Amino acid sequence: MTQANFLDRQAAADAAPSPPRAWRWRRGLLAAALSAAIVGVPTDVIDTEWFTRMTPVRWWEYPALILTAVLTGLWFAIIRQAADERGRAGVFGSSLLSAFAVGCPLCNKIVLGLLGVSGALGVWAPIQPALAGVSVVALGAAVLLRWRRQTCTSEGCAPKEPGPQRPQ
Repeated sequence: MTQANFLDRQAAADAAPSPPRAWRWRRGLLAAALSAAIVGVPTDVIDTEWFTRMTPVRWWEYPALILTAVLTGLWFAIIRQAADERGRAGVFGSSLLSAFAVGCPLCNKIVLGLLGVSGALGVWAPIQPALAGVSVVALGAAVLLRWRRQTCTSEGCAPKEPGPQRPQ
């Protein structure tokens, strides 16, 4: 990207008004609902007749699914700079990791192919709570980083403008 293109994108980002608060929260709620459905339905944590789970849902899978949905929704609800695309792949990757974490170990064809049935239950299943923890921590870090890039006033929050760094 040339400096002229960067400056043009920055000027457009500075001129663009921030979206109304209600729209941002609706976008966040929609993202949370989609995240819960995309992770919860195929893993059968959200019980539907479309998928069948071969092992019962464990107690920690519900909080992991809820935290994944809430943090994904918060990430989408926070205002971002128009030119700032950082973090999007990390959020999607963390949500995918959450799907592997809460999924049935015997229903995962990749794990079954690599480890077999005994490996899926003996090796993969004990690792899944740690994967859920890593996923939730990564999503929390993404939300925190996106939140810290804003400046807030009594009228609302807007993305921070890039400027010189102050020594601390």
